[in-house]
Amino acid sequence: MQVKRFFAADMRQAMNRVKEELGADAAILSTRRLAGGVELTAALDYSAQPLPARANPELEAELRKTSQKILSAKTDFEQRAQIAAGGRDRQLLDSVLEHTAEVARLRPDENPAQSRSAADQQELAQMRSELMGLRELIELQMGNMGWQGLRQQQPGQAALWRKLQQMGLPADVISSLMKKIPQDLQPRQAWKMVLALLARSVQTPKDEPVMQGGVIALVGPAGMGKTTTLAKLAARYVLEHGAQNIAIVSMDSYRIGAQEQLKTLGRILNVPVSHVEAGQSLEQALLPLAKKRIVLVDTAGLPASDPQLTLQLDNLTSRKLPIRNYLVLAATSQAQVLKAAWHAYKRCGLAGCIITKLDEAVSMGEVLGMAIGQGLAVAYTTDGPKIPDDIQVSRSHQLVSRAVRMQNPDEPGEEVMAELYAGVCQKARHVV
Repeated sequence: MQVKRFFAADMRQAMNRVKEELGADAAILSTRRLAGGVELTAALDYSAQPLPARANPELEAELRKTSQKILSAKTDFEQRAQIAAGGRDRQLLDSVLEHTAEVARLRPDENPAQSRSAADQQELAQMRSELMGLRELIELQMGNMGWQGLRQQQPGQAALWRKLQQMGLPADVISSLMKKIPQDLQPRQAWKMVLALLARSVQTPKDEPVMQGGVIALVGPAGMGKTTTLAKLAARYVLEHGAQNIAIVSMDSYRIGAQEQLKTLGRILNVPVSHVEAGQSLEQALLPLAKKRIVLVDTAGLPASDPQLTLQLDNLTSRKLPIRNYLVLAATSQAQVLKAAWHAYKRCGLAGCIITKLDEAVSMGEVLGMAIGQGLAVAYTTDGPKIPDDIQVSRSHQLVSRAVRMQNPDEPGEEVMAELYAGVCQKARHVV
């Protein structure tokens, strides 16, 4: 038997090194988190006969059953964690490992025992670290098993998965679409059906928001294109209805030149521009503009940790003001950035979103998946700097058509697909 240790930045890279050096038949003996990465110990038994690559439904079912043991695992962990260090701690570790990664989510403050020694807490921290590594390992293995099984048993479905991945769509959106596709459809019919389902999943407003009137505020992190989008919306309205019934209000007193930029826009369009002064509420700033048919509000792009963001969002959620807040999302942003933006601004009550910078993006799947997953109606899209030419009212079939045109021409590798499928397995495990 050959035993070897591998060190890498994360579990996926470590697994790849094991496969490269020892092959797919190598057994994982242990995992450990270290400063700067993970350490993985693997072994290869030379007498082992290679098995055909196929899915293992029994193993998948057994792994998914672990989620049903969360409560008993947590109780077991809390009771046995008070046992003194020694041989019994190894028994504790073996017991908790049977419940896999769920116990790893426990934080020290979730355990009621207050009399643990420093050594006990250090050992418990090590156990949590090992369990976290085990969870990553199990999820990667489940993803690989699931993907290999799908590829061999349902090649047509696997081909659709690849195409949707090339569009940049997240795993949960792809999974929900694939559940609605019959397995006996021809490839061309299946592709048309999945695109139709995708278009149906994208919400768009029946009427153009700006033309409906009222108070509309554009919110979102810095750099998403809020001020430029507001300028396009204002110019669009002026060209259609004139400048008599529109006004602009700025809540951005943080960014250098933000107010001057809007003043310049106001002079060009002959539209009044006002600002929310220090100590003044948005409601007070809007009182002189009560007769305007449409008021566009530009907000400051503050980070989620800034206390001023809470005050700004409180202004935008006033019950006395019928404000419609639209989250501005740049198509160039990563999925995690988009998700963080939604979490930071959802508390103000979002009427929908506006997708910007399509001309700079390499794909639309991430931002489209975000809108679908959070139920945000896509009101407008922008694809250039020209005012007001480079802004369009969203239509679901046009969004999907553009997402297809922007998809990555390179087919994803097996490891990429296995990792994507692992996300589906993880979500399924939490649902069970």
